[in-house]
Order: sequence, then C-alpha cells, then structure tokens
Amino acid sequence: MNKPSLFPATFSRRAVLAGTAAVSAIGLLGTAPAHAQAWPNKMIKLVVPFPAGGPTDTASRIVGQRLSERLGQPVVVENRAGASGSIAAAQVAKSPADGYTLMMLATPTLLAPHLYKKAGYDTTKDFTPVATVYDLPIVVVVNPAQMPSVTDVQKLITHAKARPGQLNYTSSGAGSFGHLSMELLKQMGGFEMQHVPYKGGVPAITDTIGGQVPLMYADLVAALPHIQAGKLRAIAVGSPQRVTMLPDVKTIAEQGFKGYEAVSWGGLMAPPGTPKAVVDRIAGEVKQILADKEIQDKLLTAGAIAAFQSPDQMAQRIKSDYAKWGAVIRDKGISNE
Repeated sequence: MNKPSLFPATFSRRAVLAGTAAVSAIGLLGTAPAHAQAWPNKMIKLVVPFPAGGPTDTASRIVGQRLSERLGQPVVVENRAGASGSIAAAQVAKSPADGYTLMMLATPTLLAPHLYKKAGYDTTKDFTPVATVYDLPIVVVVNPAQMPSVTDVQKLITHAKARPGQLNYTSSGAGSFGHLSMELLKQMGGFEMQHVPYKGGVPAITDTIGGQVPLMYADLVAALPHIQAGKLRAIAVGSPQRVTMLPDVKTIAEQGFKGYEAVSWGGLMAPPGTPKAVVDRIAGEVKQILADKEIQDKLLTAGAIAAFQSPDQMAQRIKSDYAKWGAVIRDKGISNE
C-alpha cells in the first residue's frame, strides 16, 4: 500500500521550496527587531568625575534612576574624583563603545585639558556627546558688611577702580569656573582685582561670610542658603537669563555687558564610536525625563536647572565653550599645575 503524500499532488517541488524560503525569510524578518533592540541587556555604568553629594552627582542620580526605569536596566552611578574630573574622563574615553559606559561631563572636566598638561584626553574629540542635562547658575556675591555700597556690577567696578591693587575676590579654586568667569568680567569691564583661590567652594564661602575675602564668584547651589539668610548679597548672575531662585537679581548682561555669559553645565557623554542608534535612544529618553515637572523640581532643589540639548547641539556647545574659556585661560596664564 502506498503511503499518503505529505503534500497534495498539486504542490510541485518548486512550490514547496519557494514556500520554505518564504517562511525562512519571515523568520529572519521576525528576528531583526530583536537584534536591533538588544541594547540594553545589562547594567549601565554612569561615571561621575566628582565626589558624592555635589550638584553633578545629585543630578546624575536623579536622571540615572529615571533612565533605569525607562530602559529596564540598572543605571549605577560610580564616583571617580580627582584633577577636575580628568582622571575619570581619561578612563571613560578609553572604555568600550558599547553603550554601557556613560559619564556626566561637567564644565570643570570639559576645560581640564586647558589646565592640566597631562589630562589624557581632548574633550572635543575623544567622546561622543549624548545630551545635556542641566545648567548650574553661578552668582557674584559680596559680604554686605564689608561692601555695603556694592549692590550691582557697576558699583563693584567703581569700588575696585577706587582701590587699585587692594581688592581681593575668591572662588572654589585656581582654574575653577568662578575664577574664569570673574576674569572674563574683569577683562570686559576694564578693572582689576586679585584672585585668592581656595580649595573648594565651602571654605571660600565661609571666609567670604567671615570677611576674610569680601567678594566671591560662587556656584548658586552653594551660595543660595547664605544669600537667603542675608549673610551674602547677590549682585549678579552669570547666565544669559535671570534664574528662578533669584528672580530679582539681574544678569551681568543686563548690567551693561551685552554678550556676557557664564553658565556651568553638565551632560551625558559616551566613549568615541558609541553606536548612533544607542546615542539617539539615550538622548530621546533624557529629553522625556527632563520634560517631567517632578524631575525639574528635583533638579531645582539641587540648585540645577533642567536643560536638554541634542547630541549635535551638545557637540557645538562643547566646541564653543572649549574655545571661549580656553582663550581666557591662555590670556591670563591660568594653570592647575
């Protein structure tokens, strides 16, 4: 007895082969999205090149937690402090370009190659920009008891010019963003003051309150409680627009220095060669995260302002700031070595 055929007689061998090929093609098409969506499938490391507790660290943890929720994988913050963040940055620049290592770039790390001869990286070439995350306003503050008449930038300049070589100001350190920002203001305003660098913002603010140094260019997040308590007087902010935390304090640009802008900021970077699809995915997620009012409020509590920019916009900002502040550093002969 003949066994029944597995296929009807009307099916030719050619038709069967064609059908098999079609099924295989469908199978391949079905697997393509799985390959494309393979990232992320494990923990993502977010390197913060500063100690825990500062604004860069706080912003990283706020955004990292929400990014973890959206990606379905842990985002673990790792603090690697030292040399304005250049130690961590040099390591990240050499990390695998697979999307599993990110770094929260901050302005000191962006500018470190200008200040350290052996920083170990070029900020404009050795990373893949992903997205900006926050702006960190800086503010010019005076000790109101030491400088009772100085209530704005023009009065500061008048005060300084009346005391050539006698007026000191401080910042969180030589080559800090407050130092560079004040040097730019001095250059534009045609006046002189002596810089007294401190090792960190807290001791600098403490001595400004104590009257050892009458004037400081400070991170707003560090200075704000003392401004609110009346121990320091804010006379100007460096950002191009007034800031929510000090709505009545004018910008330096508003006070006669058109074009002046000094904003410390932070954003996500990846090693060079990180796939564009991964970069775009992270940037898209960060954009959505920063649009959330809850996240904006958390950042504001930490003294930062949510500020998203795309990979291309971030790349342009890096290039612009690197050139602008590099010129100030060279002109003033500033170094951290």
